[in-house]
Amino acid sequence: MRVLTLLSRGALSVGEIAQILNQSQPRLSRHLRLLSAAGLVERLPEGAWVFYRLPADGPSRRFLDGLIGELDPHDELVRRDLERLAEIKTERAAAAEAYFSRIAGQWDAVRALHYDEARIEQAILEAAGPGPFDMVVDFGTGTGRMLTLFADRARRVEGIDLSHQMLTVARSNIESAGLANASVRHGDATAAPLADASVDLVILHQVLHFLDDPGRAMVEAARVLRPGGRLVVVDFAPHDLEYLRTEHAHRRLGLSDKEVAAWCARAGLDQNGEIVLGQPEGQEGLSVKVWSAARPAAALASEPGAAASEKEVAS
Repeated sequence: MRVLTLLSRGALSVGEIAQILNQSQPRLSRHLRLLSAAGLVERLPEGAWVFYRLPADGPSRRFLDGLIGELDPHDELVRRDLERLAEIKTERAAAAEAYFSRIAGQWDAVRALHYDEARIEQAILEAAGPGPFDMVVDFGTGTGRMLTLFADRARRVEGIDLSHQMLTVARSNIESAGLANASVRHGDATAAPLADASVDLVILHQVLHFLDDPGRAMVEAARVLRPGGRLVVVDFAPHDLEYLRTEHAHRRLGLSDKEVAAWCARAGLDQNGEIVLGQPEGQEGLSVKVWSAARPAAALASEPGAAASEKEVAS
């Protein structure tokens, strides 16, 4: 019950839970294994780490909410656990700040090259549509900014990223914003830990220029999208800043409309349109484009093996 109470406040690693409860990791791992087998917690491997969280919804979550709601919040043991949890979250925030401080120079240097961020975010909201959405997923979530942007338009928002350090930053930002419907987990944009046809909106924000095969991420987005679901891609228009390859690990110097259209076709997505955000006259920098596409309501992605059968989707 102490573990479940802690996880009701957000995802935690085994090490963090052990630190809060002052228990050995082997003992806690056994408890967590049993809780996971019972469907009461979800296990999220993240490199050498393993995080746990409560189910987002369904019968198990309703059961847990009722059970945890019966606990006395003034109980000395519960109060002490929550105080230690607050300390852990403070340490996590400090680690996130330290990491982001180290990369802030590079991050800001790239951001300064392109159009005003507020205008880009407004274009993303426009391309996504008004919602409300049941499930929004941000592939390559980075700092989790897209989760914050869409949290009030969706029942659930989830970010996936391969970088443990960036997930730490995103978790800290989610907690600072008080987003109860947001979460992050370790995952690859080309092999997302998500079920077929389970998502209303997928966002690929400044991700594809880092990938060797951006088309695979588009196919993966089509796989997880529900029929009628939408994909929003945000990236640079073609440019010639070669130093972004060597200094910032960009694989591609922007994306062309032709490339995006071909990837959409390969994934079986219908492209809806595009929004071009160029630099104001007299200013130098990169143009940003926002493309939107949708999975046809009665069709599946055409890539062999990329999508489930109609029977699987129906089930």
